Amino acid sequence: MADVRIAVVGSGPSGLYAADELSRHGGVWVDVLDRLPCPYGLLRYGVAPDHLKMKSLEITLRRILEHPEVRFLGGVELGDRLSVDDLREHYDAVVYATGAAVDRTLGIPGEDLPGSFSATEFVAWYCGHPDAEVDRFTLDATSAVVVGVGNVAVDVARVLAKTAAELREKTDMSDHVLDVLDANTITDIHMIGRRGAAQAKFTTKELQELGELANADVVVDPAELVLDEASEQTIGSDRKVRRNVELLQEWAQRPQQGRARRIHLRFLHSPVALLGTDRVEGVELERNELDGTGGVRGTGSTVTLPAELVLRSVGYRGLPLPGVPFDERRAVIPHEAGRVLRDDGRAGEYVVGWIKRGPTGVIGTNKGDAKETVATLLADLEATPPGDHKADGIIELLDRRGVTVVTWQGWEAIDAAEQALGAAVGRNRVKIADRDELLAAAEAVLNRR
Repeated sequence: MADVRIAVVGSGPSGLYAADELSRHGGVWVDVLDRLPCPYGLLRYGVAPDHLKMKSLEITLRRILEHPEVRFLGGVELGDRLSVDDLREHYDAVVYATGAAVDRTLGIPGEDLPGSFSATEFVAWYCGHPDAEVDRFTLDATSAVVVGVGNVAVDVARVLAKTAAELREKTDMSDHVLDVLDANTITDIHMIGRRGAAQAKFTTKELQELGELANADVVVDPAELVLDEASEQTIGSDRKVRRNVELLQEWAQRPQQGRARRIHLRFLHSPVALLGTDRVEGVELERNELDGTGGVRGTGSTVTLPAELVLRSVGYRGLPLPGVPFDERRAVIPHEAGRVLRDDGRAGEYVVGWIKRGPTGVIGTNKGDAKETVATLLADLEATPPGDHKADGIIELLDRRGVTVVTWQGWEAIDAAEQALGAAVGRNRVKIADRDELLAAAEAVLNRR
């Protein structure tokens, strides 16, 4: 294949797995663009900071960005002085890998009250995302409700339950986050699941971590672990679900140890309203019952939990990109085997990751997903002569438009600055959360470019 140039928009795992697949083919040069100054997307800003094994995947992704055929261009946002047409002019193909960036709402009264947030906001805040407001959370509450029983909900509950000392020792959390966690007054954390224990989405490993917390007891009501025929069938055929239910049953019988905090795992309850006048004061829940088919139905009976903080974790949605087709109902970019579908039939655009298939699967799922899209892309390129694209054409365009591009060398300067901040206080790293500070850390390299 003659030399071709590909743009990948998004430097999270899905985009980098696509870049890796592309770089394995001779003559393919890849620019990975990201609106943030830092790479790795969800791995840096979505994986809980205390999940060190998962975050170690950064080593693998780093190797991809160090390929001679791959170039990182941070601080470059599609729609902000850069259009799809600009990309099409400077590359032979474009791959969109922007993930699912926003949460789904509950759609219930009181959801907009102060004290009600999405788990996405909370995760972005404690992960030091540059878009997160530094003073967004205070945690001056006694009771918190986390709506959802997936892995993100478990992460959120675990961070709320841990002490700042535990997190300071083993994470890269920014100081402003640790200061708030130091003042955390929450004693009770309620995780709420609409369906039964056999339908919960968390993995066993994530669930087990709750039972290993030194500062929190796990509380489970055995009456809410009731199983119907569909649940029994699921347990019989799915080892993960069986282990989850067995673990919950063990905890339901385990006496509490009188720890400072309690995590209440609640099933068969649906939030129907957030209560309060000036801020959230409670959550009204409707009790559900299993319907025998894996679903639930409301009973009409309600219960109210006190809560000054509510975090919803009920799924994610992709956002449309300027100039790119978008399926509003499914919140994905429409495609066929990764090839973006346009009404005018125009080719040359592709999609990977959650913005392609919706928020399903784990990080590793993106490998197979990327292979499918790259196979489609390369097959299309075989039938299309490559354009005459200059390697630095996009850089020159962005320079003319006043866009500050953070190169790989700029990111390495940021990386070194964060490690230096950590070393100064006896930690491996302290994450820089402020965008201007990130750019300042990269500035010496940027000025030499």
